[in-house]
Amino acid sequence: MKDALLATVTEEVAAVQAFENLLVEEEKALIAAQPLPALPSIIEHKTALTERISVLEKTRDEQLNALGFPGGFAGMEAAAASDEAIAGQWALLTASARRAKQGNNNNGVLIRTRMEYNRKALAALQVAPSKSGFYGPDGRVPGA
Repeated sequence: MKDALLATVTEEVAAVQAFENLLVEEEKALIAAQPLPALPSIIEHKTALTERISVLEKTRDEQLNALGFPGGFAGMEAAAASDEAIAGQWALLTASARRAKQGNNNNGVLIRTRMEYNRKALAALQVAPSKSGFYGPDGRVPGA
């Protein structure tokens, strides 16, 4: 059963690292002048990976329980303390998860910044200009 847990954690590491890579792509798309073409595909892949990671996490918790450990972080810490191979993969997973969390937070800031910029641009466009100084449909400044 420990082999199954090791395999699950190893697969989880690969999935979280793939998620990290998508976050890097997303960051590049968000920084680009025209991010929209790349973002839908990235979001689709992120959603699929998030679902896969969730399934792997549930599987890992079931395997921990079958081995007599509690689920979640505490169970993995206990399992890692008793098996060197599991400890190595667990260390990779926790490090990758931290980086992914930071990347996701950074992208959130970029998204909020872009949304604020767009909100201000729309507000500027919606302000009705004063009539003075603008020419009318006949090409003349009114009152001149």
